[in-house]
Amino acid sequence: MPGCSVNHQETNSDVENKVKNLLASMSLEEKIGQMTQIDVAVIAAPEELNAANPIDQAKLEDAVLNHHIGSILNTPYTPHNKAQTVETWRKMLQSVQAVAAKSRLKIPVLYGIDAIHGATYIKDSTLFPQAINMAATFNPELSVKEGEITARELRTAGLQWNFSPVMDIGRQPLWPRLWETYGEDVHLATVLGTSFIEGQQGDDFSAPDKVLTCLKHYVGYSYPLNGRDRTPAWIGERTLREYFLPTFEAGVKAGSPTIMVNSGEVDGIPGHANYHYLTTILRNEMGFKGFTVSDWEDIKRLYTRDKLAANEKEAVKIAVMAGIDMSMVPLDFSFYDLLLELVKSGEVPLARIDEAVSRILLVKFEAGLFNPNPQVLPTKENFATTEALDTNLQAARESIVLAKNANHILPLKKESSILVTGPTANLLNVMNGGWTITWQGDDESLHPQDKLTVLEAIQKKATGKVTYVGGDSFDKAIDIEKAVAEAKNHDTIVLCLGEKPYTETVGNIDSLNLDQAQINLANALIATGKPVILITLGGRPRIITSIAEQVPGVILGFLPGMEGGLAIADILFGDYNPDGKLPITYPRTTNGITPYDYKPIESYEQNTYHPLYAFGHGLSYTTFQTSELRVEKDKINSNEAINITVTVKNTGSLKGKETVLLYVNDVAASVTRPNKQLKGFKKIELNPDQAKNISFTLTPNDLSFIGVDLKRVVESGDFKVIVGNETVNFSIVK
Repeated sequence: MPGCSVNHQETNSDVENKVKNLLASMSLEEKIGQMTQIDVAVIAAPEELNAANPIDQAKLEDAVLNHHIGSILNTPYTPHNKAQTVETWRKMLQSVQAVAAKSRLKIPVLYGIDAIHGATYIKDSTLFPQAINMAATFNPELSVKEGEITARELRTAGLQWNFSPVMDIGRQPLWPRLWETYGEDVHLATVLGTSFIEGQQGDDFSAPDKVLTCLKHYVGYSYPLNGRDRTPAWIGERTLREYFLPTFEAGVKAGSPTIMVNSGEVDGIPGHANYHYLTTILRNEMGFKGFTVSDWEDIKRLYTRDKLAANEKEAVKIAVMAGIDMSMVPLDFSFYDLLLELVKSGEVPLARIDEAVSRILLVKFEAGLFNPNPQVLPTKENFATTEALDTNLQAARESIVLAKNANHILPLKKESSILVTGPTANLLNVMNGGWTITWQGDDESLHPQDKLTVLEAIQKKATGKVTYVGGDSFDKAIDIEKAVAEAKNHDTIVLCLGEKPYTETVGNIDSLNLDQAQINLANALIATGKPVILITLGGRPRIITSIAEQVPGVILGFLPGMEGGLAIADILFGDYNPDGKLPITYPRTTNGITPYDYKPIESYEQNTYHPLYAFGHGLSYTTFQTSELRVEKDKINSNEAINITVTVKNTGSLKGKETVLLYVNDVAASVTRPNKQLKGFKKIELNPDQAKNISFTLTPNDLSFIGVDLKRVVESGDFKVIVGNETVNFSIVK
């Protein structure tokens, strides 16, 4: 597998021989068990009986010794799925592997977990900004560090398989998992996602401080037509290949050994039944050698929900034959029983079972699971360290976008008198979102109380009077009259609006509009005439246009993680010069969801691209200017790369970071091309009056697109390169 091996002494052929020999000694039942993944609830004891080690020994032995299961996922206890301590996780994993060691062939169990912004299900772990915020940093080095730190913290607990990163791209703002993506752009998502994989896996994911990644959710899941989770996406194959497949292909090339499959459907075919996507493209075209795992109960749903199958048995057959290797069943052994029947009756060939099991065993060998003496990382040196805290704070700072700063209202003076209000002002959960300690991330009582909310961080930094009027909950209305009366006693109002935490179908909404209570609060405070600084927190770009147009300052926080409160306060008071850039287009209206890389027809006649804030927007307390944009040559051949240089200068009075964005436009082509596409970015730090020359290289792939015949092609013709307000041209000649 690219970039991965069981250890540096063992060759790929050695591992393949081990897989082949082990497979030859397995019974049919043992093989099908390897393809079966169950939730920990199936083997868990009631919480009140065994909190220190939630495993029920008898249930565990039934699962591993009688059903030969190959994988377990999730954290106890359903329905809350709460984070556990490092010590509890170690006991759980030791119990699981001890029973696996009693089995006939002693095949280890692979345990999977959703650690999507840090080790989310381990108590007191380092919880980073969510992916949408990591994208806003435009800083691949921070994504690498997040991967490294998360891997170390998972391994201290004995966990080794992370259901991350999400490589779907976020082009439908209603979708309740938008914040799990790296934004709307293919290039940005590719760079940030593969950087995370690099940090998480390194050169060898069997190393004691590394874990395996799992690309989610292959493919097209993130673009439902109506915006609701797990509903149909209407994506033609050209669009799929142009926008949605490249991130996954990059993840495969980066060495990710597992892929989780789209829970929805594309063009009428559910992801778990799509042979063309799962086998023709993923295996034959991309060359993926690892294994695919279903999402939660999605094989069953081919029957219960999608009505693609006449019964559950047929659903199992369809999914396995389409290319699903492991079934997240997850709450029973039905997949195991039904697949066993299908193979015995000849409806599913043994060759397909051997293929799937070989892939699973290959990953287990490469992950070092068969190592008889696995190294356990010491907690003190690897869990929630000072280095991890510092990295997390820096990531949070770089992820926050200063969207508006009229008349230099920001930074605020620390001695000024401030009213803080709004439903997101004094909660940690609104900065972290779903998959945080619990599935929905909404249990504030479980969040670490030593971390600072926005209010608490302002109170800590301010030297002047800070007053809070709020409800500490979305369910408790804020007293608007009290807030208005209090505003008269203060210089500035910090208004914190947004969304409560959610993920998946729980987060479905009918409109991007804020709820009326928040709008009423904002309008009443604006009417006082006091300057209002709007801070938004949440996973989607909720519509704030009427508010943003009337206030002098807007900060878009999204989901900056556990250090988000401190990071926002740092920016409010000027202790940190903001440098975040939007990784999505922020819509002006509920239906204004045109992405930045729109086609010419979307800006023609009455059609316009007119967002509230464009992709890549983000202000600083200093200013930057680009100049001297140049291409190496005016003409190149279609197989040549081309070098581009530009000068960037800090023209303001403060030191700051600037992300230089390079866009390309293919002027005329056989398939309509976007007005521009991001093809390169670099983040640099400059002192006042300092200038730097930045260079980029555009490869033939950067200048290619999916042609009429659905093949990637580079056509001759004119191209524009755009950086800042400058444009330069070159041509590809035959």
